[in-house]
Amino acid sequence: MEELVQYLARALVDAPEAVELKVSPIEGGSLYELKVAPGDVGKVIGRDGRTVNALRTVIQHAAQKRGEKARLEILDDRKV
Repeated sequence: MEELVQYLARALVDAPEAVELKVSPIEGGSLYELKVAPGDVGKVIGRDGRTVNALRTVIQHAAQKRGEKARLEILDDRKV
């Protein structure tokens, strides 16, 4: 699963070397925390969150095929 998340994220961003993924166990599955370069956060989220919602759907269905649960969160370190 980790490889799938990293592959999809690296395909979306301009700085694939900056993609970091932290996996934490949660009840019944895993939490994937994705961190990308500050300039690439918008590309991963997409317009109105469409891209990140599509990523979440793919990851959830891949996990479901394995009998697990998965949740994806995007970490944003940008200053507001």
